[in-house]
Amino acid sequence: MNSKLEKIKLLSKQLLQEIVSVRRDIHSNPELSFEEHKTAAMITSVLDKYGVEYKKGVAKTGVVALIRGNNPEEKTVALRADMDALPIKELNEIGYKSKNDGIMHACGHDVHTASLLGTAIILQKLRNVFTGTVKLIFQPSEEKYPGGAKVMIEEGVLENPEPEIIFGQHVYPDIEAGKVGLKSGNYMASTDEIFLTVKGKGGHGALPHKNIDPVLIASHIIIALQQIVSRNARPDLPTVISFGRVIADGQTNVIPDEVKIEGIMRTFNEEWRAEIKERITKMAKGIAESMGGECNVFIDQGYPVLINDDAVTEKARKYAEEYLGKENVLNLELRTTAEDFAYFTQKIPGCFYRLGVRNEQKGITSNLHTATFDVDESSLETGMGLMAWMTVRELGG
Repeated sequence: MNSKLEKIKLLSKQLLQEIVSVRRDIHSNPELSFEEHKTAAMITSVLDKYGVEYKKGVAKTGVVALIRGNNPEEKTVALRADMDALPIKELNEIGYKSKNDGIMHACGHDVHTASLLGTAIILQKLRNVFTGTVKLIFQPSEEKYPGGAKVMIEEGVLENPEPEIIFGQHVYPDIEAGKVGLKSGNYMASTDEIFLTVKGKGGHGALPHKNIDPVLIASHIIIALQQIVSRNARPDLPTVISFGRVIADGQTNVIPDEVKIEGIMRTFNEEWRAEIKERITKMAKGIAESMGGECNVFIDQGYPVLINDDAVTEKARKYAEEYLGKENVLNLELRTTAEDFAYFTQKIPGCFYRLGVRNEQKGITSNLHTATFDVDESSLETGMGLMAWMTVRELGG
């Protein structure tokens, strides 16, 4: 076995309990987007302990660390982890349950952060065996627009030094702990939020002829907009338009003056994404006007399509097979969920892959963004070691 690989596996095993403790501390003290002050303090305390150079306060709460190997100017590889939690009340009865009521690490960002800290420690210990520089990006606010990745890029995170490629990993409860999954090309959807305000003329529900009913108009708009998916989208191009909030603040016998509709649109092609916005606007306004009302349309642009660079992803797959064995490296399908890691891959080639955290024997099977989400913590050993190995392989020695 390769001596560098052996060293990384040994260090991952030796560090596991320390990194589990870090993860549990972060899990117990979750913080919302751009409020990750304690999390940032935990990160810098670990980096200080191991003598890793860093800059804090990037994009408010972000931390960017550098580990310089031999000939540090030769090449730079970036590694990213997100830090923020979700506004969810945790229902797990565990010793490290969230202490912040209504806030929970239900998307595994505690694992991402702890795992990247483990990777940082390994690479710091082995900095004499690789050539180049490692840039570790601890990013705030993945869960909330405009996204911490966008803000960090605007503040120069991909400069001085400029990374050639970037890797990111995300927990995945559909895959068993000890395994990972990858996909080249389009992987995760763009995401935009739709806000429609349908205006009419309210009045008594028993006298509809005297009103312009915005509830009825809104109903026609919601149904009609689904035709964009069924009749305008290419069959081979996944597209989603969904509405999760409709507010018609009337009464059983009172028709309101306006109705608010809120939802999402997701797809995998930026040109089609722009066209969807135009179609939603024209259709919603046209239907409202044809029924005597009006509709104000606001579409808040969110994260772009996440595209994994083919060459980088194939190298990552090769490195993962070397580290875990081919049988533990799986192929992923398209996902209509979204990720602001996409902003990084718009700028430099990258690979965003999935870390298995499932353990059915332990009952660890809950989905992401649920109140009972948890992980098999043995996945931290896999996560920190694999990312360290990918980095060392990519930089060479």
